[in-house]
Amino acid sequence: MTRRAPLPDRLQNRAFSTADARSEGVSASRLRAQDLSTPTRGVRTALIIKPSVADAATTAQRLQRLDTEMLERAGKFALALTPDQFFSHETGLGLISVPLPFTRAEERPLHVSARRPAGQPRRRGVIGHRLQQRAPNRWMVDDVPIEHPARMWRQAAMSWSVDDVIVAADNLILPRRRLLSIHDLRQEIAEAGDLPGGRLTRALDAARAGAETAEETRLRLLLMRAGLPEPELNLDIFDAGRFVARLDLAFPRYRVAVEHDGRVHAENNAQFAKDADRWDAIRASGWDHVRVLSHHMRPDPQIAIDKAARALFNAGWRPGRA
Repeated sequence: MTRRAPLPDRLQNRAFSTADARSEGVSASRLRAQDLSTPTRGVRTALIIKPSVADAATTAQRLQRLDTEMLERAGKFALALTPDQFFSHETGLGLISVPLPFTRAEERPLHVSARRPAGQPRRRGVIGHRLQQRAPNRWMVDDVPIEHPARMWRQAAMSWSVDDVIVAADNLILPRRRLLSIHDLRQEIAEAGDLPGGRLTRALDAARAGAETAEETRLRLLLMRAGLPEPELNLDIFDAGRFVARLDLAFPRYRVAVEHDGRVHAENNAQFAKDADRWDAIRASGWDHVRVLSHHMRPDPQIAIDKAARALFNAGWRPGRA
């Protein structure tokens, strides 16, 4: 059996274009070898057999694997983009680490766009979009072109639920990320128009700057829709001038803190011990600390509502009171 010629060092362990390979002296037959995969026409990468997404132990792990694989495919596909093309919709949002919605699919699609008069991208493995003419406003992420985040937020909202749109908005306006302001998102609505039913305006009315995870946003929405007062987000608490903790959702008037803990079990004993000490410190400072785990929110969200409502009621809150 003929031994395959090794690839040049510059092409090892990464995706590369066939044009780059030919310039390095790689033959056409070598580019057809079975140890290389073809993410899209004109691109090659080493063939890697990965575990099935279905093999992930938890829903969160499965979704994380879906997101990781989508980003890997986008990085490979980027080599084939023309100057008119860029990533958009949820693919572009994923490239800037905006939380993406739950899906039962085995793969997240790649969304690639071009604006008129350029033609619609047509390649295997992508959803192509030919967008209306607008002044160019692209960002670059690791040398990969994406649409402006406010525009991608509007694009994704066409197929997402309102809650998913709120989660994305919270993430985009998170102060520590310094990506966008709520004014930027409102400006996008003013320039490109709202979606049917005022979907974008309704999402922005419910968005808040400060939520650091998608589950924090979902928990806040769940509690407020159940009639509980609106919490403050990521509130720092002190005891005799000493910093104690930053609380996900805080009700200072009632000294109640509600926090989401996404762990299924304590895989990191040191971190779990540190967190347990933190919970004790919060309680020692006079706060009632309510931990909400994923199984408290799904499939029956009333469990999470009851946990928070019980703590607030015990602290003096009554329905209809802020």
